[in-house]
Amino acid sequence: MGSSPSFLVLAVFATAAYLIGGLPFGYWFVRLTAGQDIRTMGSGNIGATNVHRTFGRKAGIVVLLLDVAKGWIAVFLAGAGTHGNPLAVALAIAAVMLGHCYPVFLNFKGGKAVACFIGAFLYAAPLALLAVLAFFVLVVALSRYISLGSVLSAAAFPFAVGFIENPPLPILLASVFAAMLIIYRHKGNISRLRSGTEHPFSLKGKAA
Repeated sequence: MGSSPSFLVLAVFATAAYLIGGLPFGYWFVRLTAGQDIRTMGSGNIGATNVHRTFGRKAGIVVLLLDVAKGWIAVFLAGAGTHGNPLAVALAIAAVMLGHCYPVFLNFKGGKAVACFIGAFLYAAPLALLAVLAFFVLVVALSRYISLGSVLSAAAFPFAVGFIENPPLPILLASVFAAMLIIYRHKGNISRLRSGTEHPFSLKGKAA
């Protein structure tokens, strides 16, 4: 792993990760392609699920891939720049997700960080991520609720990381933080699930 990076190096990569995470691709994509503000449509969220629901499958896929990419890039840069230092990687994971949820570019009002989370852990814990993604697909297929799949998968993720990856402690703690953040950001969805008013998922999005 090499020598431990300095506080300054850790801060630089964490700050870069936060700024990368804050790139509001969902907002920009809808603004550029449709001239509208995604925050005033559907659930008001800037993430891929709301873009999919309001503008269709292709738009949702584009935003999903962009958000996954920024999660991966932010964590990759921290890993590559510190020779894979676990603390640097863990801080980048937390920072890129916080950047997506609370982006400085949109007055700190962002998305729920699920796609960003996928990208981050595609770098840091790919086997555990694949296992939990399979669980996510199963939950959504059975329930038709993206939010339920996201919450249950987030709750299961730290256990998958611990048992499958057996990672350094900072990475395990980052998985716990990521799970807690995703669940917290879905608190509105959880309330709607409990009241039976949550919107079910359709592959066709707007055209459904």
